[in-house]
Amino acid sequence: MFYDLNVPITTTTTSNSGSKKGKGKQPQASNSPQFTAAQLNAIDAHLDLLIHLGYTVICFNQTVNKKIDPKTHINVLNELLEKLKPRRGILFLKRLSVILDEDSEKGFGLINANTSYFNSYDILSLIPTNQATFALACLTHTLPSPLTTHIISIPLTLPRFPFHLKHTLIRTAIKNGAVFEINYVGALGGESDATLLEAGAAEANGSNAKRNWWAAAKELVRVTKGKGLIVSGGVVAQANLRAPRDVANLITLLELPQDAAHAACTSVPKSLILRAQTRKTYRAVFSEPTLVIPEGYSAPAPPTASTPTLASIPLPSSQQAVAIGGQKKRPREEDLVDSNQKQQNTSGTVSGQIGSDKKKKRKNNKE
Repeated sequence: MFYDLNVPITTTTTSNSGSKKGKGKQPQASNSPQFTAAQLNAIDAHLDLLIHLGYTVICFNQTVNKKIDPKTHINVLNELLEKLKPRRGILFLKRLSVILDEDSEKGFGLINANTSYFNSYDILSLIPTNQATFALACLTHTLPSPLTTHIISIPLTLPRFPFHLKHTLIRTAIKNGAVFEINYVGALGGESDATLLEAGAAEANGSNAKRNWWAAAKELVRVTKGKGLIVSGGVVAQANLRAPRDVANLITLLELPQDAAHAACTSVPKSLILRAQTRKTYRAVFSEPTLVIPEGYSAPAPPTASTPTLASIPLPSSQQAVAIGGQKKRPREEDLVDSNQKQQNTSGTVSGQIGSDKKKKRKNNKE
């Protein structure tokens, strides 16, 4: 079972914040269809190729820049899953990615008040773009909570790495259950998501993006020591799609062991999805136990005063030293001293009696 947890989805949604009539007002969520017929056909063709290559778990990714406002933000993935053709044996998931920048440090919508809104997504991920947001993503948002983010996607195609990969931050995030994502589209110089390009979180030039990707991805593998890594596509054009085993062979060029490269496409994403389900059961009751009484069962009568019980039956002297659980009590030192003195006294009296009896026999013999 192979996983691709990053299939970018773009919509035709436009904002009226730049118009004169809408100046000073918040843009309202539109109820119009988010996908045209041509877009749906392109997504279906993209999915058919992914399934043909061998992927069985596919996650659609909706990327948001800076901040999430539930009043204006629309979960377009719900509408998409309703309009797609049913495919047997294929699991579709929904993912929300948030790009963090300097403006996002004040707040980007991941608060407890919006927990019910984010429950519609299966996976939450963050894309930090500076040192402060990277530390925030690793230390704060990976802790167990209803809004835990399990994927930290590093922008690997930028001309200069936006922050330092500190070992303490990386270890803390992996210990909390988060993983770091590597999108192989940058290794091929392919087209990235339009939202990432607009936010400055990806390089538009293919040749420069390829060179930057190899240097940054090798540094990420070195810092993480090959642990807590997943490999996703992030592919927009179908020409850049690759089969899972081809991706694993590609990742081994980053000095990653072959078994770890295979696990980055199989077992690590699987455990990630299982951990991501705990967001919806955080501080919740899993089930309500019910007592089932079999038919014909009658409770035993309580013991009366006339009926003997185990506690009322006296134990033999040899078994009185046996404690609860069948283990003998350890004798006290005082009891050991008393018993030794008694043995000495008894042995002295017995030896004295034997000596007096011998003397009496000698006197009788003389007489």
